[in-house]
Amino acid sequence: MNELAPPPDNGVPVHEHPVDHRSVQTSTQSKGKAGRIILAFLVIALLAGALGYGFWKHYTLHAEVMATAEARRDFVPSVRSASVRASDPFRIASWPGTTEAFEQANIYARASGYISKRNVDIGSRVRAGDLLVEITAPEIEHQIAQAEGTLTQVRANLEQAKANRDLAQVTWDRDRKLVQQGWTTQQQGDTDRLTLQSREAAVGVATANIVAQEAQLRVLNQQRVYQRVVAPFDGVITQRNIDVGSLVQADAASGTFLFALAHADVIRIQLYVPQDDAIGVVPGTQAVVRVPEIPGRDFSGSVARIADALQPGTRTLLTEIDVPNPDRALSPGMYCRVELKIPRKTPSLIVPSEAIIFNRNGLSVAVVENDTARIRNVTVVRDFGTSVEVSEGVAAGDKVILNPQVDLADGRKVTIRPDSPKPDQTKKS
Repeated sequence: MNELAPPPDNGVPVHEHPVDHRSVQTSTQSKGKAGRIILAFLVIALLAGALGYGFWKHYTLHAEVMATAEARRDFVPSVRSASVRASDPFRIASWPGTTEAFEQANIYARASGYISKRNVDIGSRVRAGDLLVEITAPEIEHQIAQAEGTLTQVRANLEQAKANRDLAQVTWDRDRKLVQQGWTTQQQGDTDRLTLQSREAAVGVATANIVAQEAQLRVLNQQRVYQRVVAPFDGVITQRNIDVGSLVQADAASGTFLFALAHADVIRIQLYVPQDDAIGVVPGTQAVVRVPEIPGRDFSGSVARIADALQPGTRTLLTEIDVPNPDRALSPGMYCRVELKIPRKTPSLIVPSEAIIFNRNGLSVAVVENDTARIRNVTVVRDFGTSVEVSEGVAAGDKVILNPQVDLADGRKVTIRPDSPKPDQTKKS
């Protein structure tokens, strides 16, 4: 009853020997080590592949860059160009100006009195010698009459002095012989001789009085002439300050201002020309005057006078221009614009503004020589907007590149792009 029963048979093999746990553990460790080695090889392979791929991409990019650089180096750009042309032999300079009468004068009274007659007014055109006004001064006539009476008196005094001189001369001629012969005293002879000298001096005084009186009479007659005020030259009355009945005074400092007279058949214009333009201005330089209120008409003139010396403060040259004005279309005092056609003293060249290169080296242009770009420095004299005037660096006929590339270098090969045909030419072709 107490005997052990055999284990049931459940299909599991029964080991006859006991299991070795050490061998099982060693086998497991070997398998783990092999897995790590395989993983390391895989990581190394991935790194090597990534590194190789990176080198390959870098080489490919470098090759592309080198190919692009070589292509860029060998590339010949097509450029637009324009020719440099010489400037005109004359330079046009324009300044504002004011017209002035060629001759103008303020006419003052030279005789005191009242205006009895006035023949002109503002705007009257007169010729030299025309009567403007008459001044009435009765006292002048009285003074003239008095001076003429005095002149008659001094002339009579002269005749009397001559008679006394002649009598003294006869007396002395007679008594001189008597004194020599002793019939008359020496004192009597001296008296007769000195009396003759006194009479001769009296004649001289009377003669001088006549001269002085005649001069005084001429002054009075001139005063009477001044009562008739006449025009000194041809012109037009631009101002009148008196009328009939006005009292005028003759005085060099405070005389009455009667009229202003201007001669406008020739207009005079004064300009102060800056130093850079004054070098070529000489008498005879052609000028054109334009007035905004007279559109479409040019008034031709020429430089008549220059100061030959610049103003130290402004460095300008005083220049006078005479403009014929036979029809009197121009009036003194008008605003105008004056253009001078100044001959050039030094040659200059015109370059399109599109060709100017501005960088740290200054201003330059690219000139095409034998299909090669040459960079030349230029000196700009004047800027006209679409073109500039230069004084050196290029020559007339040079081909300059328009809108050159930023990296355009000296010596680079270029080809000039042909000009595109105009629309009408395209239609004809």
